[in-house]
Amino acid sequence: MDYNRSVMATETLPTAISVRHPKSSFVNEPFTDFKQPENARRMKAALEVVAVELGREYDLVIGGHRFKTKSKIRSINPSRPSQVVGIHQKAEAEHAPQAMEAALAAFAHWSRTSVETRASLLLHAAEIIRERKFEFCAWLTYEVGKNWAEADADVGETIDFLEYYAREALRLAQAKPSIQYPGERNELLYIPLGVGAVIPPWNFPFAIMAGMTAAAIVAGNTVVLKPSSDSPTIAARFVDVLEEAGMPGGVVNFCPGSGASFGNAIVEHPKTRFIAFTGSKAVGLEIHERAAKTMLGQIWIKRTILEMGGKDSILVCADADLDAAVEGVVASAFGFSGQKCSACSRAIIEAPLYDVFLERLRERVAKLTVGEAVENPNMGPVVNKAAHESMLRYIEIGRKEGRLIAGGNAVQTEAGGFLVEPTVFADIAPTAVLAQEEIFGPVLAVIQVKNFEEGLAVANNTEYGLTGAIYTSDREKLDRARHEFHVGNLYFNRKCTGAMVGAHPFGGFNMSGTDSKAGGPDYLLLFTQAKSVAERL
Repeated sequence: MDYNRSVMATETLPTAISVRHPKSSFVNEPFTDFKQPENARRMKAALEVVAVELGREYDLVIGGHRFKTKSKIRSINPSRPSQVVGIHQKAEAEHAPQAMEAALAAFAHWSRTSVETRASLLLHAAEIIRERKFEFCAWLTYEVGKNWAEADADVGETIDFLEYYAREALRLAQAKPSIQYPGERNELLYIPLGVGAVIPPWNFPFAIMAGMTAAAIVAGNTVVLKPSSDSPTIAARFVDVLEEAGMPGGVVNFCPGSGASFGNAIVEHPKTRFIAFTGSKAVGLEIHERAAKTMLGQIWIKRTILEMGGKDSILVCADADLDAAVEGVVASAFGFSGQKCSACSRAIIEAPLYDVFLERLRERVAKLTVGEAVENPNMGPVVNKAAHESMLRYIEIGRKEGRLIAGGNAVQTEAGGFLVEPTVFADIAPTAVLAQEEIFGPVLAVIQVKNFEEGLAVANNTEYGLTGAIYTSDREKLDRARHEFHVGNLYFNRKCTGAMVGAHPFGGFNMSGTDSKAGGPDYLLLFTQAKSVAERL
């Protein structure tokens, strides 16, 4: 392929996008009730349809053109590791200049495309995904082991991000200075930054990947998208949707690859203007450090938009609704096998309620089912072999640091999936390894505290500050927690997972990231720069 010729062709022949306008104000996509026989039937049918597609090969997409590489990435089903979900080309450091060239060429026209046209792309993509919701749920079930409800929530959030950011882009385009100075016409323009690297995680491989990408491009930027090597197939499918919706070549360049080679190369490239990343603290800090170093030819300070880890707590006071608290802790700790940065990793329980809470928790956890995700258990697998081994190591640490009251074992299946029982350790010290390190799996530490004051201090004793919750009937405790429970997303008398676009702008403090507040009215500001224009009349 003559790569330079293909980029020039992309520059001069952008795809037409039919302009759509939001038909109503934003409303969250409804959840699917799989207890309804028709919905269960449609999900099973989608799983069968997608099963036929498993194992196909996907190309790199740079400048709207597809090509192959010698090295490949194989995405597997963590419920059944012998089953290949997709085979992907592996972008290396040498592909970074090509991807950047294509993105820069596209930026020249995309940045000047009307905001109405850019928003229309997102609205059309949302329509396509909504029409194929069960199909995308099936891909998530196969590629990362989400049960049906977790997959549905991921797809619904993807639709929400597209719909919400389209409306936010239109709103931002109408922004005006708060004052019109006498004798002048004053404007405030939010203009795009340039080319950005989007590096999403595997745990919300559709919603977070699509949300970061959509926010960047609706603001007028172009993107080099490097999905996680554990979940590149759903990202490839999303790029297909954008192309179907009319996206011009080069606006989103699909480049799966390793972080150590391609990822670092694109982060360090002098023409990279911003990096949007969601993942671990260690990788986020490395990206931040690499981006901070000014490269030859670089004329700006790179912006980093970082969503990192969490060590999230639910504080249960003695006056709490016990049944609600147990349900909230279990849902937060073991939804998607605890593989959420917002997951409850620590239950902090006031002493008067401690023993009865543990007994009710043990009974509730015993009812959870574990198995292959396609069978729709409460819990499917952890994402890969390394995660599975990590969980077992933490369980061994937990046996030394506390008292095992539930789980504690790998689950053996004929398919060899990466399954772990929902595991609970009681009597964990606030400074123990299980109480401080992000485990990212189905292992819960339960900590006893004397009173609310001690519980609040323990809730704040980690380096993170992402989500948290408190169960209490005392209004004074809720008011104090509102000011002193130091997390970016705080919930009262409900679980600490399940942030809804628009209602719960998402992002955390301290080592949980830059508090980006995805799904909120401030998020698109991170992908723009404000330009003030004054004209004397």
